Amino acid sequence: MSRQMFVKLAVVLLVFVAFAAQGVQAVSTVFDSPPPVPPPNDNFANATVIGSLPFSGSVDNTQATIEAGEPQFCNFSQQTVWYSFTPGANALVIADMAGSSFGDTNLKVYQAGVSGIGDLSFLGCSSFGGSVSFRVQAGVTYYLQAGDVFNGGGTLRVNLQEVPPPPNDDFANAKVITALPFNDTVDTRAATAQAGEPTPSCLGTVPGTAWYAFTPAVSESISASANDPFSLVAAYTGTSLTSLSEVGCRSFFSGVLTFRANAGTTYYFQVAGFDPFSGGGAVLQFRLEVTPPPVANFGFSPGDPSVFDVVQFFDQSFDPGNVGVQSRAWNFGDGTSITTPDCCPIHQYAKDGDYTVKLTVTTFDGRTASTSQVAHVKTHDVAITKFSVPQSASSGQTRQIVVGLNSKRYLETVQVDLYKSTPNGYQFVGTLIQSVPVRSANRTTDFNFSYTFTSNDAIVGKVTFRAVATIIGARDALPADNEAISLPTKVTR
Repeated sequence: MSRQMFVKLAVVLLVFVAFAAQGVQAVSTVFDSPPPVPPPNDNFANATVIGSLPFSGSVDNTQATIEAGEPQFCNFSQQTVWYSFTPGANALVIADMAGSSFGDTNLKVYQAGVSGIGDLSFLGCSSFGGSVSFRVQAGVTYYLQAGDVFNGGGTLRVNLQEVPPPPNDDFANAKVITALPFNDTVDTRAATAQAGEPTPSCLGTVPGTAWYAFTPAVSESISASANDPFSLVAAYTGTSLTSLSEVGCRSFFSGVLTFRANAGTTYYFQVAGFDPFSGGGAVLQFRLEVTPPPVANFGFSPGDPSVFDVVQFFDQSFDPGNVGVQSRAWNFGDGTSITTPDCCPIHQYAKDGDYTVKLTVTTFDGRTASTSQVAHVKTHDVAITKFSVPQSASSGQTRQIVVGLNSKRYLETVQVDLYKSTPNGYQFVGTLIQSVPVRSANRTTDFNFSYTFTSNDAIVGKVTFRAVATIIGARDALPADNEAISLPTKVTR
């Protein structure tokens, strides 16, 4: 090869190597992208400082991590970020993650210690769209750890706001009620307890409370209540916070507070709500109204009484004022009446008829209500007074069985069922239904059965018949005489 040819080949080779190097660099540029960047507040030490409230901030936590020693309470947090807050005054703060792009939110609140992430005091948490409330002290630093329960991440939003105490938090600022019924929504989450505030007898401790005042123009029973079962309602009289005397108290599922209020006397109501999950206060509805009358109602048994029955009456009255029934005045409609504190008197009627029974109930605070019902007393009574069977019969022979009934008071429709004896007990034979009019005691309405004696009857040697009479559409007052057993019939082959 000539020297000139060698030089040309070397140049071509150098050009090829140069282009190849550029290609490798291009490929490297495509596949070797820079490493993912976590959010700036990924670690506890770089927590985003919240300067004032209300606050709402967003961050993409897709590349967030879990650092060594990071605490985990409630649900395990993935891809967490941190916020810090140092309030200038004592307050109640509520935090949530509303507005995040994912639903499996997880927010935890801590109070700072002296040695960083390993010395945090857990205060509370919320998950899956909930909120967490916590009380803060001026100058103390609090940390919020926000993330998601499952891997994924997205736009994470943290919101904080201060909840002010209610305007009627203090006794001196009690909200004046001018007319009844009265309804008011009160937020007791940030309510406080004043020094010297009375301790309600039904609770034992004083939570954060709100106050109301009412002076009735007329003497009447009034009822105070809160719609939340985890609540306190107490009533007092007096002229100052330290001179109050309790009138009554209700807390935790114990219903309304009712008492007789005197015209011209000012009554003060101490109200509190409780969140059983956070241990703090709650938003509740306070209601004060003139107590409605009791709801009178009663029942009796049997529902179709006869002159033979001792009727049991049952007071089923209800007092919406939660005071209770003191007395019950019963008028049984036959000239007999009784007033008793007991719920359930008895009474027996002397003859058939329709009797209007009236009940009047009186509560312990003097409210009354009445109701009435008609007791239809009707004595249905039929009896089997005749049972005729043949003295003897032979196998294959058909004979007549006669069951005679007597009705003493009313025309009745009666079903008679006939049975015969077997070695294994009584066996059904047949049924007849017919009307039984009222007749004198020595006359009967006959039910005529035809029965063909069998070879099995002859093997046993005798048959005894049993008759059962049932009034259709009514209850027999004396059922003992509705059943009869005949003398045995001798049966031969």
